[in-house]
Amino acid sequence: MKTINRRHFLKASAIAGAGLALAPKLSFAQGTQSNNKPVLLGGRKPSYNFSRWPIYDQTEEKALLEVLHSNKWGRLNGSITTKFEAEYAKIHGTAHSLAVSSGTSALYTMFGALNVGPGDEVILPVYTFVASYNVVVLNYALPILIDTDIETFQIDTKKMEQAITPQTKLLMPVHIGGSPADIDTILAIGRKHNLPVIEDACQAHLAEWKGKKVGSFGLGGAFSFQSSKNLNCAEGGAITSNSKEFIDRCYSFHNQGQGGTGTSYEMGSGVRGTNLRITEFQAGLLLAQMSRLEQQARKRSENAAYLTRIFNEIPGITPAKLYRGTTNSAYHLYMFRYDQSKFAGLSRDRFIEALSAEGIPCSRGYGQMNSSDYVRGLASNKHYLKIYGEKTMKEWLERNQCPQNDKLTKEQSLWFTQTMLLGERSDMDKIAEAVRRIQKFAKELKK
Repeated sequence: MKTINRRHFLKASAIAGAGLALAPKLSFAQGTQSNNKPVLLGGRKPSYNFSRWPIYDQTEEKALLEVLHSNKWGRLNGSITTKFEAEYAKIHGTAHSLAVSSGTSALYTMFGALNVGPGDEVILPVYTFVASYNVVVLNYALPILIDTDIETFQIDTKKMEQAITPQTKLLMPVHIGGSPADIDTILAIGRKHNLPVIEDACQAHLAEWKGKKVGSFGLGGAFSFQSSKNLNCAEGGAITSNSKEFIDRCYSFHNQGQGGTGTSYEMGSGVRGTNLRITEFQAGLLLAQMSRLEQQARKRSENAAYLTRIFNEIPGITPAKLYRGTTNSAYHLYMFRYDQSKFAGLSRDRFIEALSAEGIPCSRGYGQMNSSDYVRGLASNKHYLKIYGEKTMKEWLERNQCPQNDKLTKEQSLWFTQTMLLGERSDMDKIAEAVRRIQKFAKELKK
């Protein structure tokens, strides 16, 4: 599937009725700060209006007190969680939603509902938070890590299909950074091989593919409400689905294998279950936070599009591209690539250090999960050796080679977090000015 950069995405979104207007062509001047030295070389540190996080007011206070005084703090005897689930399903355009204790729990619950276990293989991207990997190994299934499409930071769908075997149980794409993976291609692969698709949308609240919210395409979608997320209650998660039978199985699994409020379904004899329920306090906080969700999403999108236009004029800075079907990114992360050859050989780590000194937090992002000691250690795990044998586990290590991801994460990848996109447009100009200053003085900044 072809990709587009964010400049073209903004134009396409406006045509599609996403509510984003293409700004007039701007000339990004160097500004008064451009001749100042970077802070690391004695320059003055600019001020920014990056948003504190989380954002809250009396709305959250009222929601918490309402639950407190109700004397009904758990979902089994309360009503706030059910209300939240209805609202969350509504904004994502799905028939059903189930609130759980975390994004990891959302994935784990869906794995439980699908009875994933020893001998099964699950296909997922290597460029993701380790929780995506953990839910696979918690079920003693084999995680098959797929290389990265370096231009988008998303899973490479060409290599995804090549990894399918008779043992493949499901496909689990991740919408990294809040930008949709190549959904149409992934769904087509799933249909071709009769495999369910589970969307890890933990970072992708309100992201859209062809006008539909992510989490509404596969059998189920997982969302996280951990404290860094665009919608948060410190810890929490949700599952979205259009299948009542599937959401009922999920409810049962997260409620110790039993039916209960909102469902009459009980999982059959011998099927596992656990307690992954959310509290009424968390659901109340989420309803309060949702009152700002759409406005904050618009702000991030506008600032991200503006920042992309500026970055596209700076040699050596390449914003992550979006697939053509994308009509909205959640921008949980603003991801971009760095080319040190355009910065006089200034290393990426030194660039990050210089940018951080300017007051602009910046991260290298995820690394080479497939070659980490944590993941490679699975090959010598006694339980996995008992299930799969030494030969299979050695072959598994070879299957998980991801050269494009190595190139991206060792040399190029950078990101900003979502709170930086909640600042003023002038902050986006200041970010670009800081990058230009670093580029101008790159030779002096080299250690």
